[in-house]
Amino acid sequence: MQGTGHDLTGPKGAPVVVLVHGLGLNRGCWQWLVPDLSRQFRVLAYDLPGHGDSMPPPPNPDLSVLGAHLVGLMDALGIDRAALVGFSLGGMVVRRVAQDHPGRVTALAILNSPHRRTAEAQEAVRARVTQARTHGPQATVAAALDRWFTDAAPPGLLDLVRGWVLANDPAIYPQIYAILAEGVEEVADPVPPVACPTLVLTADQDSGNSPDMARAIAAGIAGAEVVILPRLRHMALAEDPAAVNTPLIAFLRRHLLPEP
Repeated sequence: MQGTGHDLTGPKGAPVVVLVHGLGLNRGCWQWLVPDLSRQFRVLAYDLPGHGDSMPPPPNPDLSVLGAHLVGLMDALGIDRAALVGFSLGGMVVRRVAQDHPGRVTALAILNSPHRRTAEAQEAVRARVTQARTHGPQATVAAALDRWFTDAAPPGLLDLVRGWVLANDPAIYPQIYAILAEGVEEVADPVPPVACPTLVLTADQDSGNSPDMARAIAAGIAGAEVVILPRLRHMALAEDPAAVNTPLIAFLRRHLLPEP
């Protein structure tokens, strides 16, 4: 799709896996997964509208807009069906697509993604949206990195992710942040229910995307698997890639690759 930054790697003809990143990031956040994943799968990593190399979204975007954009990209690349892997906001996007276009989704992996919040937590997210709207991404990035990484994370990794967040357009970033804040209700009780094989994964120290949220998401999807990673926070996929990649790739192999 014109105006969407993306990379398509891996063997042609292999089952397709689409990777959807989180708020303020870009497709670079999958750099620790793609080399292993693309050995057996055709892997599409792209930048959400308003992120990385992609064009801005239309005015006042919502979760359905982001879902429709993903389906449009699949259409433009001739991808009929794919497994969708979404991180954080991306986990909400892939749930929206599975709800609206079930025939396009072969499997679903929802990583460190939110579900319904307490009233207090919801107000805290809304306050961060207001901060971002008033002062730009720099107003929220320091606290975000504290929530996203443990004290063991190397400073260079924090610098990399900080740079991704600060590169966002201050006019667009709060619009997308508002989707993260308000869009959960769109996918909390999907109609029709999600029916494809599903993995729900988070970390035990991910305060905004807690193990209880992961279990609640899985409870609404028949047969969904749950993985809770110990001693990690939100950006586990960057801080300890093997902890995420091992169960994720095993799940995709079980459901997408035929038995020998």
